[in-house]
Amino acid sequence: MTIAVSVVVLLGVFVFLLWRYARLPLWQAAICAAFGYYLASSSLGPDIGNGLRALARFVAGLEL
Repeated sequence: MTIAVSVVVLLGVFVFLLWRYARLPLWQAAICAAFGYYLASSSLGPDIGNGLRALARFVAGLEL
């Protein structure tokens, strides 16, 4: 069974959990979101995406 979940969804859930349970102030969560938005639109965006895809392929290839 294969489950595909977007990295954006996973990071969004992670920031939400930090906000909810680790008392991350809402303004810091907003800064995280803004940083991710601007980083994705920078020249590093495609390289970061390629690195995340390579990491996902590596993890998917592990036999546990």
